[in-house]
Amino acid sequence: MAIDFSLSAEQKALQSTAREFAQEVLKPLVAKADAEPDPQKGFRMVKPAYVQAYKLGLAMGPLPAKYGGGGVSNVDLQIVAEEICAVDPGFACILLVNGLALLPIAWFGSEAQKQKWLTAATSDPTGEFIAGWAVSEPAGTPGGTACFDHPDPHPMGHGTTAEHDKKNGEYVLNGRKYWPSSSAGWDFQGANVSSVTVRTDRSKGGKSGLSVILVPRGTPGMRFEPNIDKLGHRLNQNTHVVFENCRVPEENAFAIGNGDLAISKAFTWSGPVAGIAATAIGRTAYEYTLDWAKRYTAGGDQPIIMHQAPGYMLADVAMRIEACRYLCWKAAHYLDLYDSEGQAFGAMAKVYCTETMFDAVYRCMQVMGINSLDKVHPLEKCLREAAVLPIYDAGNVGMQRRKIWGVMCDADFDPRAFVDCKPIRFNKSMEGLGVKVIAA
Repeated sequence: MAIDFSLSAEQKALQSTAREFAQEVLKPLVAKADAEPDPQKGFRMVKPAYVQAYKLGLAMGPLPAKYGGGGVSNVDLQIVAEEICAVDPGFACILLVNGLALLPIAWFGSEAQKQKWLTAATSDPTGEFIAGWAVSEPAGTPGGTACFDHPDPHPMGHGTTAEHDKKNGEYVLNGRKYWPSSSAGWDFQGANVSSVTVRTDRSKGGKSGLSVILVPRGTPGMRFEPNIDKLGHRLNQNTHVVFENCRVPEENAFAIGNGDLAISKAFTWSGPVAGIAATAIGRTAYEYTLDWAKRYTAGGDQPIIMHQAPGYMLADVAMRIEACRYLCWKAAHYLDLYDSEGQAFGAMAKVYCTETMFDAVYRCMQVMGINSLDKVHPLEKCLREAAVLPIYDAGNVGMQRRKIWGVMCDADFDPRAFVDCKPIRFNKSMEGLGVKVIAA
């Protein structure tokens, strides 16, 4: 049979490794780190788990094997991510960001850049190597991130600039990034390297004026302001990066004029991972609530699972978890077929699953009632984590739905392409919808 949802022996072993790591190494650190008021301190508290994940091959698993990475497929990544996210999706996001920051080098970089940066990322004997992904910018007027592909020149769209100093062979960065993950590093002195999306041509719009520049740790002119104190994903570091005449060698630039495509593809690759993260959170809430419902009587003469209302609600949650898991697997399979070129379908998995699972977690809380608010139970944390997923990673309203819309609007779009696993080429004409008001 062509369609088989059974895991192979290798995938079962991978699942077992990820589950054992999540339950035995990560879980004992999570409660205290999540409750830590200082976000940077909480981030550092899970560093021992990160080092162990690195040594197990989980931190750099998606990178190509040619450069020392695990070379794991997108489908295999789903299996690993679900187990880790079921314990803490914020920590899993630290691992995910290595892919967001470094895979664009594999897709758009030169061979020399791949050899230098990907090999360095996969060969750190300390297991501490961490990469930052700096796309988001502070809200302003203009300002922000969602309209990165705005057709107008600076200051519309991306505000961080990189002027090419050809005489000295450098790019000079100026501007701010807000919300980048891991860019400040373990010691607040910087990640080993950050991939920073910038405007390299102020006179051009987002479809031709953006690029990506690799900024190494310790580069003068790059500084960090205090971490963002967040509702959820507290173990994932998000900070404010300031560039003030930050000079970077010109050989650190890639995807020159195609930074928009790098952004779109990176957030396509991460779409099913965000979707499976939401599924994992829903799974944690569901399994705990189901066990609760089989024991708790609410003062009656039998467990509440024997009553129709909680029974129906949990049945709905169970169905949604299964549906979301398989949508994510299908999207990941599609990305494996076409080198992560599946912009609409990666976004579908992200949007549908993160929004469906937020509702699923809340339904579990309704089954538990007021008790679900008590922090001795995991439901309040599940809700906090589930609230993050629809609005991070190229937010569902700001960027992901617009990506689906852009692909669908193309004259050659085949509405059966996903079900038939046919390729759809993503191009710049699919970008920029809805970012500019056209006067009547």
